[in-house]
Amino acid sequence: MALLEVKNLSVYYGVIQALKGISFHVDKGEIVALIGANGAGKTTTLHTISGLLHPKTGEILYHDRDITKMPGSQIVKMGMAQVPEGRRVFADMTVEQNLRLGAYTRKDSSKTAETLENIYKRFPRLKERVRQPAGTLSGGEQQMLAMGRALMSEPDIILMDEPSMGLSPILVNEVMDIIKAVHEEGTTVLLVEQNARKALSIADRAYVMETGTITMEGRAKDLLNDESIRKAYLGE
Repeated sequence: MALLEVKNLSVYYGVIQALKGISFHVDKGEIVALIGANGAGKTTTLHTISGLLHPKTGEILYHDRDITKMPGSQIVKMGMAQVPEGRRVFADMTVEQNLRLGAYTRKDSSKTAETLENIYKRFPRLKERVRQPAGTLSGGEQQMLAMGRALMSEPDIILMDEPSMGLSPILVNEVMDIIKAVHEEGTTVLLVEQNARKALSIADRAYVMETGTITMEGRAKDLLNDESIRKAYLGE
């Protein structure tokens, strides 16, 4: 059953059409990857789903509800969270303050405290830096903070935008392992990632985007072995 369904979505920036009637779905319990080159429309897709942009045509269904024109704050309350490209942590606030902001829609303070402790168990480096300004963290630590902040809302689905960007190969592997662990604990994941090999290695299914359209879709392991994908995105 589709947890998230995108139907015929078109988005414009002024007269420039960024998305050209794309359709796809994410089933509950899946990791679905969107792969493609810079400018393909991947980030625009995530921003439209999460309510930061509004489409000219099409609809977005989440939990069988139409969220196409819903404000982002309301979508978060419905159980959707996003890890933005570039981390976007609040540099002058501490690690803990950043994490607590992720739970701003929750009213159960005792359960929020429990979630915070679980985040520290998952990201022990954040626990070590709990009073440290987020802007002083390394790139990898900031990525972990951004992921932890999103998980503080205990989302049903998490949208991740280029989580490996700018990280060393070792940290990329660590971030991918965290995404797999989050998924195994029951959170559905929509992953936008330029590192196609890594994305396809952990995803169940994937869609390939080019200049605002979806050109291919299928099981991730099939796309990983597709000759055209290997030439275009895997450097083979």
